Amino acid sequence: MDINPADLVCSTAGRDKEKYFMVLSVIDSQYVLLCDGKMRPVDKPKKKKIKHVKLLDYSLDRIKEKFAECKKINNADVRKALKSALDDLGISS
Repeated sequence: MDINPADLVCSTAGRDKEKYFMVLSVIDSQYVLLCDGKMRPVDKPKKKKIKHVKLLDYSLDRIKEKFAECKKINNADVRKALKSALDDLGISS
């Protein structure tokens, strides 16, 4: 599984099962940091094993551009991007 920052994922295990997150960063081959801008803000991301998330075939382009420009992202950016992505995919949050 090739997972990158700004990818959209769904949790498959734990208390946050079936919740959608953005990958904030990849720690190593086993762990990622996830955020959603609400319960998991950018400054307190969730550390989760990669095997406990399902990678959706969707990347948050707005956030990816900010990462490329080395700009800081905030919780509002993440919330807007997640809402837009879930609407595009026809998923109710």
